Amino acid sequence: MFTIIEIVISLSLIAIILLQVRGNGTALFGQAESSFRVRRGFERLLFRGTVALAVIFVVVAVLNVRF
Repeated sequence: MFTIIEIVISLSLIAIILLQVRGNGTALFGQAESSFRVRRGFERLLFRGTVALAVIFVVVAVLNVRF
């Protein structure tokens, strides 16, 4: 049961990560003003959803090992 839930969560997490907008270049070699960005609207929702799904994934993985 936990294995199926874990697979669904992992596929959702992959989809949300792929939906996120990528910046123009890396933070190491980019301009100073491009290294700090404020997340707004849908981008903030995707970021918070990614964090929430990652936490849920870890909890389900631990429960899968326990039971």
